[in-house]
Amino acid sequence: ESTAGITLQDAVKKLRGQPGTQVTVTIMHEAAKEPFDITLTREVIKIESVRSRMLDNKIGYLQIIEFTAKTDVDMVKAINKMQQDGMDALVMDLRNNPGGLLNVAVNVTKSFIDAGKLIVYTEGRRSDRVEYRADVRGPYAEMPMVVLVNGGSASGSEIVAGALQDHHRALIMGTTTFGKASVQSVIPLSDGSGLRLTTAKYYTPAGRGIHRDEKTGKGGIPPDIMVEVPRESEIKLRRQQEEIYAKDQSPKSVVKKEEQVEDTALRRATEILKARFIFSNIKGG
Repeated sequence: ESTAGITLQDAVKKLRGQPGTQVTVTIMHEAAKEPFDITLTREVIKIESVRSRMLDNKIGYLQIIEFTAKTDVDMVKAINKMQQDGMDALVMDLRNNPGGLLNVAVNVTKSFIDAGKLIVYTEGRRSDRVEYRADVRGPYAEMPMVVLVNGGSASGSEIVAGALQDHHRALIMGTTTFGKASVQSVIPLSDGSGLRLTTAKYYTPAGRGIHRDEKTGKGGIPPDIMVEVPRESEIKLRRQQEEIYAKDQSPKSVVKKEEQVEDTALRRATEILKARFIFSNIKGG
C-alpha cells in the first residue's frame, strides 16, 4: 500500500495495531538502490521527557528531551533520586530540545534560582511587557551545574539556558542555540481559516532578544564555552540515546557498546565540575 498522497494520520493508522502483532514497512531512500522491507513488532510506546543517570565524581546527568506537562515534576524526582545516590553537581543536557510548554520551562528554571529573580519576559511593539519570575527559592539554587546546548536547542530550552546564564547560575556549554522565541496569536478569518501573527518576542532577564533575526543572523543563546561536535558524531550520539524497552529488561541503547562514540561536550562538562570540587575544597567548602 503506497503512502503517496495520504496524510500523516492515515499513515499512522496503517502502522498502529495490537501490541505483539507485526507490520512490514517498505522503505526507499536516496542511499538505497532498491526498496527494502523492515518488519516491526508493535509495542506500547513509553514516552519520556526526562532521563537521568549518575556519572563519576558524584556528578549527575539530566537530559530534558522536551517540556511536556509532567517534565518539571519528573525532573525533581530524578534529581532527588540522584541526590540520594550522592550527587553533588549536575550536568543538564538541553541539546536538541525543541521546547514545549512555557509554564513548564519556567518551572524548571525556578528550581535553580532564588525567589524574585526574573526568568523571562515578553514584549510587543506596544511595549506591553509580561514578566515571569521565581516565586520561591529553588531547592537546587546552589548546586554546581553545567548546561549543554546546541543548534537544536530552541524555545523553552533557550529560556532556561538564557535565564541561568544571565543570573550567572550555570555555565552554558556547546554551540549557539536555534533562536526561536516568538509569541504568536491566531486571528480567525471569515472562511474558517486563521492568520497567525507574531505579537511579541521573548527576552532573557538581561534584555537579550532570543529570537533569531533572519537578516543579521543574530539571536539564540551563545554558550560561555564553545564545544563543537562534528555533524557525523552528533548523529551517532543521538542514535546512542535511543533506547530499546524489552519486557522484563532494563532499557538499553540501540547502538552496541563497542560502536558508541565519545560525547566530547559531556566530557568537558564533567571535567569542569570536577575542577570546581577541587577549588571548593581548597577554599574550605
